Amino acid sequence: MLGFLARRTRYSLLVLLGVITVVFFLFNVLPADPARLILGQRSDNTTLENTRRELNLDKPVVTRYLLYLNDILPIGIHDNDAKAKEKYHYVKLIPFGSKCLAIKWPYLGRSYTSRRQVNEILTEALPGTIVLALTAMLIATVFGILLGVLAALKKGTWLDTGAIAASVAGVSLPSFFAGLLIAFFFGYLLHQYTGLNMTGSLWEYDPFTGRHLVVKNLILPAIALGIRPLAIITQLTRSSLLDTLTQDYIRTAYAKGLSTTKVVFRHALPNALNPVVTAISGWLAELLAGSFFVEYIFGWKGVGKITVDALDKFDFPLVMGSVLLTAFVFIVVNLITDMLYGWLDPRVRFK
Repeated sequence: MLGFLARRTRYSLLVLLGVITVVFFLFNVLPADPARLILGQRSDNTTLENTRRELNLDKPVVTRYLLYLNDILPIGIHDNDAKAKEKYHYVKLIPFGSKCLAIKWPYLGRSYTSRRQVNEILTEALPGTIVLALTAMLIATVFGILLGVLAALKKGTWLDTGAIAASVAGVSLPSFFAGLLIAFFFGYLLHQYTGLNMTGSLWEYDPFTGRHLVVKNLILPAIALGIRPLAIITQLTRSSLLDTLTQDYIRTAYAKGLSTTKVVFRHALPNALNPVVTAISGWLAELLAGSFFVEYIFGWKGVGKITVDALDKFDFPLVMGSVLLTAFVFIVVNLITDMLYGWLDPRVRFK
């Protein structure tokens, strides 16, 4: 168990290092001048040179890459002075001369447009993305399992055929296209009946009442984001339950006179949910990472929306930070999924 966890952790760290490397070199070979993006087109040459020096743009790309790694790694070497401590908020471990080995949160730089720290911007946006992804996954899980059970129990009927057809359509429908359709029909055409808005976030600001919670803004983006995992969970639940219902212990339960409801929900369904749990965990990571366009379509204030806005403004540090955060979340959730699957299914052995 511990050996498996250690190997998976090493593999995950290598993947994360690969993502960091690709992201850095991708955004450091672009022709755009970051100093010019920060200061604008009318800035003087002296200010531009000072800004380039501040951003380490006057150094070779390999040196900038090593400095970038030093910034984003939790343990790094930094100047042993008040200015560096204020910038990185580190805890000093080993001082040596004018430098020190310190532990800190990864430092992702400052936004070109707002000049705020990227860490601060992402921290504010991440809760919105988490709430949206968890709500979408909850909708997909509850309705997916119910539809899968119904299709399995009514195998060969129009309910089964309809559930399969709907799940195939759901898998084939991209989230951004589903979001456009849902926003147009339920947020615009049927707004007077649904009372739902095309755009909006979980927290809204009113000039008179201040900040207030608007839960109804969560409904449409959560449905749009949850359609594809709902379809997958429906198919997995149906096929796994059909296989489980053919087992000997199920026939024994029926022979003892247990009702269909007790046999299905007490005996068959818990044993049929292992592949479903794996799918739920994997899709949760994908929803956290893939809500970019859904957030943008519905104006939902989360990591996805600020990333798309940052791309539009060439705000490279914010885009890089968003990509790295998304990759980290995806890797961690997949690592937890591997461990959870082995814990749920005793037939699985960690090798």
